[in-house]
Amino acid sequence: MTREALFDRYLAPVLRALIDEDAFLRPYRGIDWEQATSELRRPEVQYPPYYLENNFHGIPGGYLSMRAAVTYDPITQYVLWPNETWVRDCLVKAVTRPPGRILDLGCGTGSTTVLLARAFPGARVTGLDLSADMLVAARLKAKREKLAVEWLHGDARASGLPEASFDLVSASLLFHETPPDEVPVILAEMHRLLVPGGQCLILDGAQSTLRRVEWLGEIFEEPFIGAYAAGDLACDLAAAGFGAVRTEEHWLIHQVSRGVKPIWRPGLAYAETRPQPSEAP
Repeated sequence: MTREALFDRYLAPVLRALIDEDAFLRPYRGIDWEQATSELRRPEVQYPPYYLENNFHGIPGGYLSMRAAVTYDPITQYVLWPNETWVRDCLVKAVTRPPGRILDLGCGTGSTTVLLARAFPGARVTGLDLSADMLVAARLKAKREKLAVEWLHGDARASGLPEASFDLVSASLLFHETPPDEVPVILAEMHRLLVPGGQCLILDGAQSTLRRVEWLGEIFEEPFIGAYAAGDLACDLAAAGFGAVRTEEHWLIHQVSRGVKPIWRPGLAYAETRPQPSEAP
């Protein structure tokens, strides 16, 4: 049975029964979607082939559509068991010191970005995503909560942002949707963007658990989840030059991986103690 058949036959009917379509569409009524995406879209951004050629979550065209943006949150609230906010908050709680400058890569509809902005009200927070459609939803979410977040259309592999310009760089649910050869590229970019002593945090599916439930990738149409499950983000972080690397599982099916960009000092190879966070301008 094809992935499309699995999704349409088994998962889609359940989701339709659980989701109140009128409720999740209500916040987007009255929005000129074409105008909103044009305000956020940067024409110089190039989409990698894997992003254009694969479907995610049974949606043709992946995340480059209004349909993907407005259905993402209603679906995700049931996928991130036992509670989406609790799961995303695992990343927030892993922050060791209040950062002054935060970048959330692959921010999607901004759910984790907004939690970070709420947790660290003094920080300058930026969310970056390849989909201008997803950023429209993210911008609306932050506006509803009266949070000042900068939303950028861009590629996590090459953001174009200045080197050493963030105290915290995070990513939620990004790496299981990334081809394995692109993982070190994104981690290198995260490392480049961090100040020495800055923290990298990654929330995603628990790799050890996903190795035992290969059928999840078929049902949810996740083309790269098998390769992700076979990998080890802690090892990838260490290979990218991060120190103090570790991965912690949460509720068996989620994990937070973390690393710190080393501080090099004469006679000291690595200092785990982070500097005082930069003040947001």
